[in-house]
Amino acid sequence: MILFLHPKATSPRSRRFPLSILALAAVLEGKEEYEIVDGNVDPCPGETLDGLMKKDPAKLLAVSVMPGPQMVAAVPLCRSFKEKYPGVPVVWGGYFPSLYPDAALNAPYVDFVARAQGEETLVELIEALRGGGDFSKIRGLSYKDPSGRHIHNPERPLRSPGDFPWPPYHRLDPSKYILPTFLGSRTAAHQASIGCPFRCNFCGVVPVFSHEKMEPPERTAAVLRHLKAAYGVNAVQFYDNNFFLREDHARELAGRLAALELRWWCEARVDTVLGYSDETLRALKRAGSTMIFFGAESGSDWVLRQMNKQLKAEQTLALAERIRHFGIIPEFSFVVGNPQDPERDTRECVRFIRKIKKINPAAEIIVQHYVPTPQRDGMYGGVEGRIEFPTTAEEWATERWYNFTVRKDPRVPWLPRGIKRRIDDFELVVSSRWPTVQDIRLPRWGRTLLRSLSSWRYHLGVYRFPLELDWAHKFVELRKPKVESL
Repeated sequence: MILFLHPKATSPRSRRFPLSILALAAVLEGKEEYEIVDGNVDPCPGETLDGLMKKDPAKLLAVSVMPGPQMVAAVPLCRSFKEKYPGVPVVWGGYFPSLYPDAALNAPYVDFVARAQGEETLVELIEALRGGGDFSKIRGLSYKDPSGRHIHNPERPLRSPGDFPWPPYHRLDPSKYILPTFLGSRTAAHQASIGCPFRCNFCGVVPVFSHEKMEPPERTAAVLRHLKAAYGVNAVQFYDNNFFLREDHARELAGRLAALELRWWCEARVDTVLGYSDETLRALKRAGSTMIFFGAESGSDWVLRQMNKQLKAEQTLALAERIRHFGIIPEFSFVVGNPQDPERDTRECVRFIRKIKKINPAAEIIVQHYVPTPQRDGMYGGVEGRIEFPTTAEEWATERWYNFTVRKDPRVPWLPRGIKRRIDDFELVVSSRWPTVQDIRLPRWGRTLLRSLSSWRYHLGVYRFPLELDWAHKFVELRKPKVESL
């Protein structure tokens, strides 16, 4: 028996299929007995694990761990599990242990780390545990040798999601995961590719995946056709880091998706979509493209160069203007707080966002503080030596580092408190002036209230001390796309 644990990571209204666990379960389907425990659904996952262990003791506990709330939830669950069942090995996978494998292995309740893509690593680990315990040749695996020393095996080559079996959706209750969003009444999630081919030095994807692999368009369409036929899905959130790369791939995908009549959200690069022809953009709209998330990151070319973004600010403005003619909503994300000149970066970013909203008022805006992650070739802003990451999972789970991870209060030395407040105040005014269309629960009077209270501030550029907006947001509980799923 293999136990999969997906610790709680989000609120009930933002639940989606645990795709990371389903991808692992898919390679075991029909070959191994397994059970999935999802903390997003199960209010007592620890008790459920105990019940499963009594029924059929597991040979391995495999845990998916994203930075932030899921990692915080994983720590006590895995600590308790290891205390009760010390003979059962525990493997962590996902972005957190892939970014910080030593911190994960420093936990006495973590025996192995599966870095990056974990399907084949998991299969080989199970075989090694049964065959005597030689882990040295399992690519992508980190572990402790008998002396406690951390061993990091070479990276595993990335493979296309299309090389692996379909997710075993039938092993879960779909009613818990197919939920209403602004896209549709029955929204599912799918990931058609893995990784990213770009080298932006502020992004946590880059140090984990060195390039990108996409599944064939026919498989994407086939999976979604199944979800629609079996579960009545009418909308999809794609989890890909870059849903679009080559234009011919995008055109073929659009042609296959159009017949399914699904509305969908995805992520893409500004320059990639800007380079598509009008015909391709019309095809994407016909195929159901409703909103595309773009990492604009900055409105200043000097910042974009430091980020190794390979993008110019003028391209973001051009896309904001062009895409509105096709009825697709752009969602632009900005990373603010350049370590070398945070004041100038903030000032110029505010000015740039105002330009975008003038060009395309429907554009959604997400503003985030810069939070570094370890990089292969140096972190954005040259912050090496200016920040020291925790060396244990327990420290990462503290309030100080949780707030760092979710960007609520990063407390980095290069971002003065006054500038942080300026960023937060501006974000509050913008989100009030244009409440996100993603919030389907916000009543009309709530939107009117937020717009009325914020319009004068935005018009005059007065962002400081928006106490009335703080109060209003607590009252209406506006959805926050940057910390919630759709």
